[in-house]
Amino acid sequence: MSEATEQSTEPKQRRTFQLPHIYVILFALSAIAAAATYLVPAHQFDRVEGPDGREVIDPDSYAPVDASPTSFMEFITAIPRGLVDAGEVVFFTFIIGGVFMVIRRTGIIENALDRLLRVFAHRRLLLIPVLITIFAALASLIGTQELALVYIPVLIPVVIALGYDSITAVAIALIGTTAGFTAGVLNPINTGLAQQIAGIETFSGAGLRSVLLVLMVAAGSYWIIRYARRIDKDPAKSLVYGEEEELEKQRLYSAGAEGEPKRMTGRQRISLLLAVPVLAVTIWGVSTQGWFMIEMAGMFMLLMLIIGLISGLGPSTISSSFSEGLRSVLEAAIIVGVARAVAVVMEDGQILDTIVYSLGQAVGGMPAELSAVGMFLAQTGFNFVVPSGSGQAVVTMPIMAPLADLLEVSRQTAVLAFQLGDGLTNIIYPTSGYFMAALAIGGVRWEKWVKFYLPLFGIWTAFAVGFLVFAQVTGWS
Repeated sequence: MSEATEQSTEPKQRRTFQLPHIYVILFALSAIAAAATYLVPAHQFDRVEGPDGREVIDPDSYAPVDASPTSFMEFITAIPRGLVDAGEVVFFTFIIGGVFMVIRRTGIIENALDRLLRVFAHRRLLLIPVLITIFAALASLIGTQELALVYIPVLIPVVIALGYDSITAVAIALIGTTAGFTAGVLNPINTGLAQQIAGIETFSGAGLRSVLLVLMVAAGSYWIIRYARRIDKDPAKSLVYGEEEELEKQRLYSAGAEGEPKRMTGRQRISLLLAVPVLAVTIWGVSTQGWFMIEMAGMFMLLMLIIGLISGLGPSTISSSFSEGLRSVLEAAIIVGVARAVAVVMEDGQILDTIVYSLGQAVGGMPAELSAVGMFLAQTGFNFVVPSGSGQAVVTMPIMAPLADLLEVSRQTAVLAFQLGDGLTNIIYPTSGYFMAALAIGGVRWEKWVKFYLPLFGIWTAFAVGFLVFAQVTGWS
């Protein structure tokens, strides 16, 4: 056989396409936004006081303003300014990393992990729907998707020890909170605020939203269980199989529950007992007092000190562990600010309101039978620029509510279109700061997550379209 023939029979390595680093993607999006400020006409709505003193737009005040295309200096400072604008999320991410590392240093997590492994050793998959249901219920009541940032560090060791991977852990947190937030049965952040702006009774229509919540939780649980079963049979089918960070996690957490059960010390038990009221106050503050990331971060630092000191860690050990935790989430925190830079550029160029108005016009030009679906698509598109539930509500609902009247769509349906358009894409758009931080904390690359989530996103989108058509046909109010 000739040398040429031998060479031709050797297997050729296929070149697989890999998305660039998320920094590159977000920088490119910022550049596109900057270019758009030279092409898209600048317009603006007047801002007026709305529900609970929030600033909303006046839909009748749309008018052109002087163009303000992004200058070179504005562009190169967009990322630093994005970090400042997203400061709450950035530092919340840092603090979560530090707090988790201190608690881990006490040994409490290892003891709790041993207990969970023994409880779920023969019914591992049951843990998935149980946790998703809990996370969805909390998010549907208090409207804080960002709690996924708290869940993920705790879930990672448990899920990996049960034989699954980081994507499974991240999915339980993100899909559970997103299902609850999107359905928003009693969610003050998206449902309550949007209904106030639309001028309808707060939290009315909860029955249909509850049905939506059940279906979303069921579909999300099925999708994660399906993936978990697949990698349980063949670990090589994990989307993060063989990655260095994943191998390190398996080394740390895959020992399993062997030998004698681990027991907590008396000091550890006391620290956990005292942590319960701190967590209860945190949930109370978020759900009733308008607390958000600053307040939650403060309460978590208090939690860290209580658990750390009472468990027996000295001040210096707590400090060094906290610093180690900060380093572990550095990239996660920075990604949040880089993602925010896209919106900063558009706000500088005064084209956000132009985009909102154009989306409203596009919906108005659709057939009446599809108007509600058109609203959903418009909200889905706008969520790429403003991935904040409350931020999107105060900008779009003053337009979508009266537009719904003209299109003979109930305002309740318009609110549902907003919820669905805002919620489903919060865990796919790279401009969503908390979502990118969650992926970084979990050690999951964005493109791997998209590959996992996209089919479920399609299922949930089909639910969204079906519910909106039903609401429009029945005149749901």
